[in-house]
Amino acid sequence: MSSLQFKNAQARMLSRIAATKESAVNGLPHWADPETGEWTLTPDGDWTGGAYVGELWLAHIIDPSSCSLEDVHHAMALMAPRIEMKTAFKGFGFYYGAAIGNILLKDPKARETALNAARSLADMFDERLGLIPLGPDAEEAAATGPAESSIDSLQASGLLFWAASELADQRLEEIAVRHTRRVLENHVRADGSVIQSSTLDPESGAVVRTHTHKGYSDTSVWGRAQAWAMIYSAQAAVVRPDEPLWREYARRTADWWIANAPADKVSFWDFDDPAIPDTNRDTAATAMATAALLRLSYALGDDASGSTYESFARESAEALIAGYLTPCRPGDQRPVGILTGGCFTRRGTVRSVDAATDVELIFGSYYLFEALAVLSGSVPAGLI
Repeated sequence: MSSLQFKNAQARMLSRIAATKESAVNGLPHWADPETGEWTLTPDGDWTGGAYVGELWLAHIIDPSSCSLEDVHHAMALMAPRIEMKTAFKGFGFYYGAAIGNILLKDPKARETALNAARSLADMFDERLGLIPLGPDAEEAAATGPAESSIDSLQASGLLFWAASELADQRLEEIAVRHTRRVLENHVRADGSVIQSSTLDPESGAVVRTHTHKGYSDTSVWGRAQAWAMIYSAQAAVVRPDEPLWREYARRTADWWIANAPADKVSFWDFDDPAIPDTNRDTAATAMATAALLRLSYALGDDASGSTYESFARESAEALIAGYLTPCRPGDQRPVGILTGGCFTRRGTVRSVDAATDVELIFGSYYLFEALAVLSGSVPAGLI
């Protein structure tokens, strides 16, 4: 696809964001019915709502007439109750929902909000564990213990690295580095595949067991677990280019994805589901991987292998646009710009608010929109 074709897809997503803005006044989007476009909202954004605020920041940059700063500030304010919550996952919400507002626009409200969240997040660091545990307020805390970690907790890393640079704060830098390294060590296997979760000894920090609580089985490769590792190792490689460890992890996890993704580039919800191909896809995981590969390509700079990652990212974006971004075919009556085919998980232990398969997931839509912003030239690669 050309940059113009990516811009056309971007326009479809801008239309969807505008429609969402009209309905998401008193809450933040979580997932939506792919036929009607109706959103399930959460009052403070849960762990996902920052992705929608991130869409608004990007929409304002791409087309200010489609989204005002007042719109973004209103949505960002809905997340405020989460600033002091004890959950590693708030790093995701406040990086995309606030920090990128400062990165893109030097917005002072966004900066203050993001820094407050980053300081609170850093205070959760556990010296014995060598990382930030999921925390008692984490959305899946009821199913885990006090010394539980997961690859998803890398969501803390992006916000902490940004805050450390913004404040030139060595403590935040050390926490960001130690947390990121420890989580990757615990969850990225020798072949580059990712195990989602780990239970740690609360005194020594040693790994007691590993498991995958949202995937097909305890040992399977859940699609989004792989994608989380790809996103945050690649982001660390971008913002800390002098540390080769981040590029190493980003390459290993990306190479595993490329070697194991289906021929049509759109991943299944779990790479080890024995029902493949007769099981759910997960376009959210695929969108995340697409954004990760673009980050990695940028981080590699003049390295010739970077073009391989960019090419795969382009092909993945094209597959999502052609097969899953409404309207997917002539006569399609669904609302325009919905990224269908998202799967939270097929595990029966999921929270009721997450019991959704083959839907639009707000974070999947964010990552595709971000990737389109880069591929269309609307936002420079490596900026966010």
